[in-house]
Amino acid sequence: MLTVVDIGNSNIVVAVHNGKEWVHSFRIFSDQQKTTDEYFVVLDRLLSSSDIAQGPVSRAVISSVVPNLTRSMQKNIVRLFGVEPLMVDHNVKTGLKRETIPPELGSDLLANVAQAHHMHPDQPVIVVDFGTALTLTTVDSDGSVLGAAIAPGLVTAVNALFGNTAQLPQVELRVPKTVIGRNSQDSIRSGIMFGYAGMVKSIIEMTEEEIGKEVYVIATGGLSKTMAPLINRINQVSQMHTLEGLRLIADLNS
Repeated sequence: MLTVVDIGNSNIVVAVHNGKEWVHSFRIFSDQQKTTDEYFVVLDRLLSSSDIAQGPVSRAVISSVVPNLTRSMQKNIVRLFGVEPLMVDHNVKTGLKRETIPPELGSDLLANVAQAHHMHPDQPVIVVDFGTALTLTTVDSDGSVLGAAIAPGLVTAVNALFGNTAQLPQVELRVPKTVIGRNSQDSIRSGIMFGYAGMVKSIIEMTEEEIGKEVYVIATGGLSKTMAPLINRINQVSQMHTLEGLRLIADLNS
């Protein structure tokens, strides 16, 4: 079995694939104050509560955009499973043109476009990831990584409003019935949901104009299912997309 670890700014996702399907996944809050031993206890308890024996895991892969947590999770994977994880960076095999990968592209975005190109090798693809940051990463049909657009994520934007204004409430993000809100919560929902939908559509269209080609659009991330109906340019929702990209990279480098 393969264990995949995706270390993000808000959460760490740990998932196990048995060769046919994802059998378990866990989401842990990214806390840079936790020690390696504290994370070990959390991971050990989560695994023990599942029906996964630690022994059968024979491979592991880690993607991290939080350097302070990278080494901690690497040590714990070795401690838990006795395997040295593949650490995703720009030197691993991805199926992409290595020389076109921007130096600062995060390993999560690298996994996103690797999987996108693997799924649709004959056309340019944009992966829209609705995470802590909203990212739109583009790969061309020849495997060239063209780059990315990055904005604050939807929840990040709501939290900024809540934290920096005296009278605006914290709200649950869901699509409001009308664009014109009649109360604070619906007004915020309208501005965030419809506003971000418009931004995503605009960036997709501007990308197509810039590269002179029509793109295929894949949405992933926690709010992808909620946002997809508002964005008629999204061709596919793939909520396990980043994990699938990491699994692809693990297979290519095994």
